[in-house]
Amino acid sequence: MSAVAERCAPTPADAAALATPLAGLQRPVAVFDAGIGSYAIVQRLQQRFPWLDLIYFADRASFPYGGKSREVLAPLIEATVGRLGTWGASAVVLASNAPSVMVLEGLQAAGLPVPVRGVFPPVREALAASRSGLVVVMGVASLASSPQIQAYIRREADGRPVAVENASAMVDLVENGSFLSQPQATQTAVDAFMAELLRRHPGADVCTLSSTHLPWLRPFFERAAPQVRFLDPADSVVAELEAFIGAAGQRAPGHVGQVLCVATESPDQPLSGLSDMLGRLGVALTPILVQPTVVGQPLGDKS
Repeated sequence: MSAVAERCAPTPADAAALATPLAGLQRPVAVFDAGIGSYAIVQRLQQRFPWLDLIYFADRASFPYGGKSREVLAPLIEATVGRLGTWGASAVVLASNAPSVMVLEGLQAAGLPVPVRGVFPPVREALAASRSGLVVVMGVASLASSPQIQAYIRREADGRPVAVENASAMVDLVENGSFLSQPQATQTAVDAFMAELLRRHPGADVCTLSSTHLPWLRPFFERAAPQVRFLDPADSVVAELEAFIGAAGQRAPGHVGQVLCVATESPDQPLSGLSDMLGRLGVALTPILVQPTVVGQPLGDKS
């Protein structure tokens, strides 16, 4: 067994907890990030592919991905993809913009055990939709400050200017549940955020919701700035998966897709918090608790 495979092998307790649920899935696609944000993509995939089995992995022990450096994210994402492969995932969606932009390309070049699709800011689509030519990518702090996002924008924008704004404070409104429990206070916070963004970037008429948490706030953003169009990167993820899922073979006749929810936890991000959030969203899922991901050197790192 390789070092990567050995690290990713489930513990006896995890294997026992997952054996029966995993046995009922047919070539599942796994969707993961460090919080509740990625569940929005799970919902989109359920709507588009109702026969598709899904593993929703909320890696709360690693929250937040958006606060981590490239050096920390690379081995964590590599190990998590390997772990999902041992659970039988036929493909993986890395449902977080920051690691998708910052580390995924390098990990794919080094080789990953299953196909992985990332979530990326839809810069080309934003520029095409803009009348003013002024667009803003909204993401978490690590994405906004990374050289990788600037390189990505240079490739996608063909020399046209694209602004990047740190929206970590907006992500917090989703992760702590404020958008559900305190909608008026959330609207006030979003109003203030958008007023400052538009003060800094007058004339901006398209913003990308480049954290998977941000689409949960789309109605708040649209009320705060009705003149701005907000683009959800999940649209391109669903489109990219069309060809792969179509080629992955049909399920048994009449098969109805299942969602298996698996999660890690930490003292600051307990399993009960995820269960409470899912309940408030009206989602009937019971998370299965597993041990935090064991992280080693990233693929290709021989030091």
